[in-house]
Amino acid sequence: MNDINTEIHNAYEIIQNGGIILYPTDTVWGIGCDATNEKAVKKIFDLKKRHENKSLIVMVNGEKMMYNIFKDIPEVAWQIIDLSEKPTTIILDNPRNVASNIIGDDKTLGVRIVKETFCFKLLERMKKPLVSSSANISGMFTPKSFKEISPEIIKGVDYVVNLQHDKICDKPSTIIKISLDNQVKIIRK
Repeated sequence: MNDINTEIHNAYEIIQNGGIILYPTDTVWGIGCDATNEKAVKKIFDLKKRHENKSLIVMVNGEKMMYNIFKDIPEVAWQIIDLSEKPTTIILDNPRNVASNIIGDDKTLGVRIVKETFCFKLLERMKKPLVSSSANISGMFTPKSFKEISPEIIKGVDYVVNLQHDKICDKPSTIIKISLDNQVKIIRK
């Protein structure tokens, strides 16, 4: 296993050059890229065999990056983020400064503030949001560990982060949709 700083450097170099990575997140293993790079985002859709009308989520490392994506963030979103005891993805209206092909048809985008060390430090280095999509072909089961990820996915990315290969993830994040008029809808617990 490499050390975390080497892995951050290697992943960053791939992402900067428009590549996609396979990496451990605060929940399940993810496929990611620069969320502002439309061609890189398309590579993820192609690898996952996922229709582009299904939006992806992005990870950020804090408030500053959130406000770079969303001009208006309802106060209830911050309350949910602050009170959440497990990783929580918030779907918000009218994202900006991201690739158009990650935005949902309803002009929304899911975002999660990540605290997990690798992702947090990678985001700090990127200074941009990171796409996070489960490491599976669309419609197939979500792998709970690295060894459950299909060879097709592993071979299809430009870089596999060499950390946490033995980590078991029991479930993906909670997903909550919050509209600008403060309507709250739980999508996944």
